[in-house]
Amino acid sequence: MPPTVDAPPAPTEVLPLTEVTVTFPCFGTKVTVIASAPAEDAARAAIDAARRIALDVDAQLSRFRPDSELCRLNEDPRRAVPAGYLLRRLAAAARWAGEATDGLVDATCLPALEDAGYRGHFPDTHPHAAFGPAWARAARNPAPLAGGWRLLRVNETEVIRPAGVRLDSGGLAKGIAADLMAHALRDCDAWVVDCAGDLRLGGTADLERRVDVADPAGGEPIHAFSLRAAAVATSGTTRRAWAGDGRTDAAGPADSHHLIDPRTGAPADTGLIQVTALAPTGLLAETRAKAALLSGVEGAAAFLPDGGVLVPARGEPIVLPHGVRGAGR
Repeated sequence: MPPTVDAPPAPTEVLPLTEVTVTFPCFGTKVTVIASAPAEDAARAAIDAARRIALDVDAQLSRFRPDSELCRLNEDPRRAVPAGYLLRRLAAAARWAGEATDGLVDATCLPALEDAGYRGHFPDTHPHAAFGPAWARAARNPAPLAGGWRLLRVNETEVIRPAGVRLDSGGLAKGIAADLMAHALRDCDAWVVDCAGDLRLGGTADLERRVDVADPAGGEPIHAFSLRAAAVATSGTTRRAWAGDGRTDAAGPADSHHLIDPRTGAPADTGLIQVTALAPTGLLAETRAKAALLSGVEGAAAFLPDGGVLVPARGEPIVLPHGVRGAGR
């Protein structure tokens, strides 16, 4: 019998999408979640789940909240400390980031960071109390750090490290939060997470979005990527920066900033002031951005296999074309 051709199926009805945007305070700043779905209730339910994740990560992993599990770990004199899922995930990420970057990304730099003057959220800490004279001490006596990440271990119930090895959640926690929030939004047609500057975007509809890379000097965006499913993170030395007299505004050059170079124990000075990294996950993008900035202009590209943007202290920005693979939805 010859083959037959049936009538084509009727076109599937395309339902209009409802986009919902929610912004809320978290991580000492703001987090924004955007989700699109045919039903507004579905978009809002997914956003609410993502919001709860972000707030939980902040509550458990903030070093600025004395009641957080991270602060309790950092003050605990025991070698093995019982820990919940988020804290164990952070400790495992800290160990992985150190190994993956040959120690450039070191989440055990907290003492040097505090010596540099970074002891509170920028919006709600008096600048002279948080960022003043300690920087002078750090500038006089910088020293390479011991690489405490090598001493971190995690099992099914505990974080294990010598007493005195203290963790800074920093960008790693934001990357973890962005990835967990992305999972909560995975069934939405389109979604974006702006987790205090760490972005994740995707969706079942595979829509393309424009992502602008900000000018650290406050001018027009210096580049725009068109992305469907990816993570984007930016590390820089100008945003959380302060002068020796405690100023945290943009009036004049800053003496210090929050990005510690573990090779010196002092705030980084590598010739780069900002790096934006693309990657399949938020944790990977965050780690790549920081490692690339600490590597300097010559070494940065090696940490950006999926693309990014380098902003030197002098000269024009350098754009590395993107090619994010395996980002998933």
